[in-house]
Amino acid sequence: MFLRRLLYWLRLLPSAGAGIPVIAIGNLTVGGTGKTPLAIHLAEILAARGWSPAIVSRGYGGTVRAPRGVSLASDPAEVGDEPVLMARRSGCPVWVGPDRVAVIAALRHEHPDCDIVILDDGLQHYRLRRDLEIAVVDARGFGNGMMLPAGPLREPRTRLWTVDAVIAHGTDRVKGYAMRLQGEELHRATDARERRAVQSFAGERVHAVAGIGDPKRFFLHLAQLGVKAVPHPFPDHHPFRAADLEFGDAAPVLMTEKDAVKCKRFAKPQHWVLPVRAVPDSAFDDWLLRRLGELGHRPKAA
Repeated sequence: MFLRRLLYWLRLLPSAGAGIPVIAIGNLTVGGTGKTPLAIHLAEILAARGWSPAIVSRGYGGTVRAPRGVSLASDPAEVGDEPVLMARRSGCPVWVGPDRVAVIAALRHEHPDCDIVILDDGLQHYRLRRDLEIAVVDARGFGNGMMLPAGPLREPRTRLWTVDAVIAHGTDRVKGYAMRLQGEELHRATDARERRAVQSFAGERVHAVAGIGDPKRFFLHLAQLGVKAVPHPFPDHHPFRAADLEFGDAAPVLMTEKDAVKCKRFAKPQHWVLPVRAVPDSAFDDWLLRRLGELGHRPKAA
C-alpha cells in the first residue's frame, strides 16, 4: 500500500482530476463505520450552502461495470444497497461504477450543473485525485492493527496522519470530530407514512435484523431507546431473501434502512425500518465549508 501510494504521488501511476472539487470519504478498516450517513449529511449541508453536489460510489455488492445513475427504482443487486439508500435520502444525483474517473465524466455529462463530488468509500481510490480526504473511525477501532488478511486494515493506521479530517464515530480512541447517528422513529416497510417511535416497542417481543458493518451498533441503539430485541446479525451487504426475515412468529421485525432497500420486494406489514442521520460536531461543518473556501472553491451559483 505504501508503494502504491508513492507511485501515485510520484505520478508514475496515472491519476486524473475530476474538473470539480472532490471530497473523498473512507475508512482504514474493512466494513462500515458510518460513511454512508456522513456522505448524505455532506450532500445536505453543501446543497444548503448553494452547491450542486453529487455522490459517486463503487456500488459495492452490485454488478454494474459501466457508469450508471441510481434512482429509487434501481435494483440494489445491480447498483449496491448503499447507493440506493443515498439516492433516496440525499436529494442529489448518485452514480456508481468501478472506474470512478469514468463515472464522474458520465455524471457531469448528464448533470452539467454539478459542481462538487462526494466520493463515498473512496479513500483508497488513488486513481482519482481529491481535494479533501475524510477518514471515519468507529468504536471498533483498528482490531489487531494488522493489514489484510492478517487483520482488518486496508491501510496502516499512520494513514490518518495524511487525511484532512478524522471523524470519530462513537469513540474517543482517536482524535477527531465527534459524530453520532440519530434516529428515534421507525416507519412501516410497506407504508412509509405510518410511523412509530422506537420507544413504543419497549416491552414487546421484537426481532432486530442488521446486515451492516457492525450489527451490534444497531442492536445497542435500540437497547438505549428501551427496546430489548432478539438480535439477528448478518454479514455486511447481505443479499436478503424473504426466508431471512421469518422467525416463526408474527412479532415485529426492526431493520436498518440500508437492509430495507433489499427487502422491499417481500416486505410485510410487521417489518419496520429505522432511518438514521449523521450528526457530526458542528465544528466539522464549519471546518469543511471554510476549507473549501481556502482551497479557492466556490459554488457555481455564487
